[in-house]
Amino acid sequence: MYTLLLFAGCLAGITTVLFGFGGGFVIVPLLYAVLTATPAADLGQPNAAMHIAVATSTAVMVFGAGMATLRHHRAKTVPWHEVRPLSVYLGLGAIGGAAAALALSGDRVKWAFMAYLAVSLLDAFLRPGFMHQTRPSIRPMGRTLTAAAGLLIGCVSALLGVGGSVMTVPLMRRRGASMTAATAMASPLSLPMAVAGTATYMLLAGEPTSLGPWHAGYIDLRAFLALAAGSWLGIRLAAPWIGRIPDALHARVYLGLLGLILIVMLAL
Repeated sequence: MYTLLLFAGCLAGITTVLFGFGGGFVIVPLLYAVLTATPAADLGQPNAAMHIAVATSTAVMVFGAGMATLRHHRAKTVPWHEVRPLSVYLGLGAIGGAAAALALSGDRVKWAFMAYLAVSLLDAFLRPGFMHQTRPSIRPMGRTLTAAAGLLIGCVSALLGVGGSVMTVPLMRRRGASMTAATAMASPLSLPMAVAGTATYMLLAGEPTSLGPWHAGYIDLRAFLALAAGSWLGIRLAAPWIGRIPDALHARVYLGLLGLILIVMLAL
């Protein structure tokens, strides 16, 4: 199990650096599958598998997004003037999203996760502006749009345990960003959401021992350590490719990965 999680963490680290996924699109389906194969008595609560998968993914995102942000900053690919205004609103939205996830059944969170992927894919294919960069620079957002977008992205991301990339990357892409810039922004934008979401999943889970001694709230600590170690390795392996993937290819691979993850989730 832990070897598999280590490998998943490595894939998550690679997707975090190159696509801004935050790892959730790899970690949530895999960890959900592992946990559903675990006897219900070992989980401490029935139907807790999806909540644990989402919460643990959010915690791993703190580590992965932090490291990926540092890598992109060193590569000078992060447009910080676009990132800073959104960050506070993302953190605030994440608190509401994590609280909402705990109020929903695991099955509903799973279906919400898949609906999110399907809508994102359809939007990217049906509306112009994602597959090809159309502007020479990023068009700035007004204060109201920044607040609304940040709160929505933070809420949805924490609810589903994924990075905000599926919303921030298309948003910035249509505002003229290259795939390198759009995916670079996803990591620092995922960080405040991940911190706020992780704290909420830890504090609102009920009794500290309800899921066993290796849990902090809904976070599986052993899975977290294995995934974080793999994420560190994946980020190191992927860092040399920052800014080197052709823009059109980068966009196509991004959408292809989303489609693959949706297929995996439908099969679970």
